[in-house]
Order: sequence, then structure tokens, then C-alpha cells
Amino acid sequence: MPVYYGLEIKLHPQVYEPAEDTFLLAENLAVEEGDVALDVGTGTGLIALLMARKASYVLGVDLNPIAVELARENALLNGIRNVEFRLSDLFENVSGKFDVVTFNAPYLPGEPEEPIDLALVGGKTGREVLDRFIMGVPDYLKPGGTVQIVQSSITGVEETLGRLEKAGLTAKVAAKRHVFFEDIVLINAQAKW
Repeated sequence: MPVYYGLEIKLHPQVYEPAEDTFLLAENLAVEEGDVALDVGTGTGLIALLMARKASYVLGVDLNPIAVELARENALLNGIRNVEFRLSDLFENVSGKFDVVTFNAPYLPGEPEEPIDLALVGGKTGREVLDRFIMGVPDYLKPGGTVQIVQSSITGVEETLGRLEKAGLTAKVAAKRHVFFEDIVLINAQAKW
């Protein structure tokens, strides 16, 4: 079983395996001691479990039921109890406000055909899921809260920054990693309220 950042993580062929984009987020998490955090599109649960080291409570959500089950198993495997995982299409089954919200956005154009595709395919242009997330996220942020989005340069970083600003957040590129034919970019956005 692979170990990431000291955590044993079970994998499943229908759940996105932690990769460069996951590691970019993992190495730049904005979570502070005692925060309440939300990980959207949690996959194996790795990011949620890493945030749980500092956060008082972490909620991880995913649209893929296999991912939700796997993330729960990974929490048990590592004895982490201040984290909860539930099935949710973005914010559908989420309530409350959070200090930090993370999202490793799917960005390939197309329609998902099997569970693993939910982690990769972001709709017709590749931006649909990300744009829905940006529209919804302000309602779930505490004053001064932080949103961390990982996305590919393929999907239009400037457009994401612009949309976050329109949503009332101050956004900037916080980190970047070049992989094959694209840049994986981490965007940090802060609530202005």
C-alpha cells in the first residue's frame, strides 16, 4: 500500500490516484491550527486527511460513491477521527461555513462515462464543474476564509482568477508545477468579507 506524507492510502481503479496536482495542493495547504475545512472532490481522502492534522474538523465530499467509501476506509486505516466523508455533487450535501475550502478541479472537456471520469472530466468545455464551484463557494466561506483550487493551465487560469474576483474573492496563483504539456496551477483566493 502506498504511503503519502506519512499516511497509508488504499487505492481503487475507479478513484483518482494522488498525482502531481494532489501533491502541489498537499505541499501548499493553507489550513491553520483549529480550522474547519472542506475538501471538495476528495477522491482517496488524502488532502482531507492531511488537513485533519491541523484542522479541528474536516468534511470531504465527492460525487463518486466509491471515492467516499475509500476515503472513509483511509481515515480508519490511519486512525483519523476528526474527518467525515459524504456523497455530494459539489455543495449539494454541505452546510455551514469553513475557514479553508480545497478543490482539485476536473478539467478535461467531455462527459463522464464511468466513476473515475468524475475526477477528470469537467463538462463540455472542461470548465463547467469549476465554474459551478466558484459560483457556490462564497456561501460556504467564513469571513477571511481561503479557497484553494488546483487546475490545469489548459482550462484558463486567467478566467478562473477573473471569476473568483467577480465572486468577491482576492485571487492569485500561489504555486505552479510543469507536467508534460501543461502547468498545474494552485490558486489561492481569500474572502474579502
